[in-house]
Amino acid sequence: MIIGIPKEIKNNENRVALTPAGVAEFKKQGHIVYVQASAGENSGFSDKAYAEAGAELLPTIEDVYSIAEMIIKVKEPIASEYPLIKKDQLLFTYFHFASSEPLTHAMIERGAVCLAYETVEKADRSLPLLVPMSEVAGRMSIQEGAKYLEKPLKGKGILLGGVPGVPPAKVLVLGGGIVGTQAAKMAAGFGAQVTIMDVSLARLRYLSDVMPANVTTIISNHYNIREAIATADLVIGAVLIPGAKAPHLITRDMLKLMSPGTVVVDVAVDQGGCIETCTPTTHENPTFIIDDIVHYCVANMPGAVPYTSTLALTNATLPYALQLANKGWQKACAENEELKKGLNIANGKILYKGVAEAWNIPFHEELVLENAVN
Repeated sequence: MIIGIPKEIKNNENRVALTPAGVAEFKKQGHIVYVQASAGENSGFSDKAYAEAGAELLPTIEDVYSIAEMIIKVKEPIASEYPLIKKDQLLFTYFHFASSEPLTHAMIERGAVCLAYETVEKADRSLPLLVPMSEVAGRMSIQEGAKYLEKPLKGKGILLGGVPGVPPAKVLVLGGGIVGTQAAKMAAGFGAQVTIMDVSLARLRYLSDVMPANVTTIISNHYNIREAIATADLVIGAVLIPGAKAPHLITRDMLKLMSPGTVVVDVAVDQGGCIETCTPTTHENPTFIIDDIVHYCVANMPGAVPYTSTLALTNATLPYALQLANKGWQKACAENEELKKGLNIANGKILYKGVAEAWNIPFHEELVLENAVN
């Protein structure tokens, strides 16, 4: 198969979808890999390293899209890329369709085969291609939140861990999944007073067992959230419903319950956000203020630490990408239920229920089976 690795062009997206080591694996199994020149530079991988691994370098993104049968990316295509996508071209990347209706319709119209990292799912319901970036984003949420609590950045002027004789900051984490767990661990490591909320008692029991003493677990409901945000200094939104929009746990009217200078970091913003007032921002302009509350809503947080993020992501995606290249998407999805669940769009049809429901588009579950066995 002919594999294409374009340079990411989303604002301040510095990751790359394949390392030179990944190129070598594809070459070893008989595939051709084209990499856009300078695609890996911001992640610490030179054109020379790709060439030595066996990749062919192409000068433009147009060249990569025009020749590749499978495009492997990090982030979803942006509007300038839509016309480059060919009918039946396989795109393997993060899509987050439930947060972007224009992207959804564009991929339907282009006739692309869209296999989304974020909905590849194991039998135990874990999301193996979302986990590594969730780990990075969860840890970064505390790093960024601590920074924006500083007074020059319009925060309360509170040191996350406090000092002897001065209490630490209060951190509220909404969601006890991968992002929330990593955020709570980092905040606890700083010495903050941490509260983590989730709707699952089983998950809270687990977290209570593994977290240090400065982490408190509380069941998530509207009443408890309203109580907790009133005293929180930093709020982390870490709610995920795979492939679907995140629910709004904090609404606009609830901002008035928070004290001025509170910082909210909505890691769920690329799935619509779990804080109603959050809209996607970029690393270039990461924050905005509503009702004296600092909102940090960068949709590609791991892009700020591209070396770590690229290695973590490609460690997870490469085995799946090789299956797609070796077998083609139909056979690979027929033989691997995990990959099959990653199919969001093919043949102009929506194949993932959460995306169909988000935009009130017909859901074609039967098409997955029909295509997968051909």
